[in-house]
Amino acid sequence: QVQLVESGGGLVQAGGSLRLSCAASGLTFRRYAMGWFRQGPGKERELVAAISSGGRTYYADSMKGRFTISRDNAKNTVYLHMNSLKPEDTAVYYCSAASYGLPEVARGYDYWGQGTQVTVSS
Repeated sequence: QVQLVESGGGLVQAGGSLRLSCAASGLTFRRYAMGWFRQGPGKERELVAAISSGGRTYYADSMKGRFTISRDNAKNTVYLHMNSLKPEDTAVYYCSAASYGLPEVARGYDYWGQGTQVTVSS
């Protein structure tokens, strides 16, 4: 079965950096678009960044210039490099996989990981 396993979350001070990883198994990774979503306390799940099977990227406006999404098809892994972190970036970050296109909404994704907590202290 398909598994998406996130890692790399943790506690970081404002202005710091983290790199999240998502290891995928059970699917032909190179054929899927991959997305990173987040859900903060009391908030809806929102798209952070996505990368198509061909490497095209999409970023939410508030993440542009601070976050970078990348993928390594040889390792079946997608990454999210997060710089200049702010307290408002505190959330559970989820990895997701889409079999078609480069969706910008959650319903466009077929598979989800369990999430990894990112906490940014002020």
